Amino acid sequence: MRALCLLLPLAGALPAQITSVSPAGGPPLVGPYSPGVLAGGYLYVSGQGAKNGQGVMPDGFDAQMRQTLENVKAVVEAAGLSLDHLVYTHLYLTDMTNLTEADRIWSAYFGNRSPARATIGVARLPGTPVEINAVAVVDRQGRKAVSIPGFENKRYPAAVLTHDRLFISSQSGSGATPEAEVSSALDSLKAVTEAAGLSLKHMVFVNPYLTAALPVDSMNREYAARFEFGNTPARATIVVDALPAGRFALTGIAVRDLSKRQAVRPRNMPPSATASPCVFAGDTLYCSAKSGFIPGPLSGIYAATVEHQLRQTFRNLLDNLEEAGLTFRSVVATNVYLDNLEDFGAMNRIYAQYFAEGQKPARTTVEQRKPDSRDPDAEGRYPTLEQISLIAVR
Repeated sequence: MRALCLLLPLAGALPAQITSVSPAGGPPLVGPYSPGVLAGGYLYVSGQGAKNGQGVMPDGFDAQMRQTLENVKAVVEAAGLSLDHLVYTHLYLTDMTNLTEADRIWSAYFGNRSPARATIGVARLPGTPVEINAVAVVDRQGRKAVSIPGFENKRYPAAVLTHDRLFISSQSGSGATPEAEVSSALDSLKAVTEAAGLSLKHMVFVNPYLTAALPVDSMNREYAARFEFGNTPARATIVVDALPAGRFALTGIAVRDLSKRQAVRPRNMPPSATASPCVFAGDTLYCSAKSGFIPGPLSGIYAATVEHQLRQTFRNLLDNLEEAGLTFRSVVATNVYLDNLEDFGAMNRIYAQYFAEGQKPARTTVEQRKPDSRDPDAEGRYPTLEQISLIAVR
């Protein structure tokens, strides 16, 4: 049984229909978000954890992983779809030793119809040891798995192609140096796009994931060499607790028709060699992760608390949306990265103020790595305590 709630358009605007999806008997929500959101031909499923409809988590990882997948399935079915409609997922684990068991259960659910998948080891999740978010395509016509060498023995394909997009699984690399490892992963990303008849120019969003053992500057140098300056994909670069292999991996999304790709940059942001603020894939806008960073002269983060940083983050996100002719009512999904999940309640209070009742996007929240020091530097700039990336539909 499904429960759908139409998100009403802003007065005077004519956005795409955006519909909230809530399964009957689903687990209690732990924040201001919708379990699922239908928009632009896709269903966006919030990060689902291991608790059942009574808010109880079963014992043992096997049962926890199964309950998590059942929760994803319930949202998908509430939208009138099935697991075969899934095209893209992120699997978050707080203990990477559970990956072998997770893979076994994954295969039991999906067989040879698995969606693309990124697997990320994180420090903590909101009350669960495993979390899965997902994207499903409404029209399965043209849905096809894409293969490249090195994925023959994985439980999921290198990518999944839909009628208008390509959803790419985690691509890791190898090499003795950080630069070699990043270059190898980028070669795999390029190979996937080419296997689908596309190129890196078609990329609209990329998630580079790296552990603390790989310098960000090394990654950026290799990354920038693969994309056109000022016309790069939107990007959320996340330093994580662990990865299944190595120190670096990339996942992302490409648009099939290059004429429907358009980068968006507010005037207060200079062109970048590594990330466009947002990129359209047709009517869907993919936006880079933003923090409480103040752009312009004397740029940096000058707020000490999560609450104050979040307000600047939402100002930065709104700059992007307004440049694209959109508002927060156009947002269908967000990813929230918290330095410390102890700030989860404070984050929820501020986050809720930016989305009207009945207009909550899907959401995934993680503490991606162990907390850093919160002391300011000599210039009075504070470390990043939160980041948010988003997807919007016009």
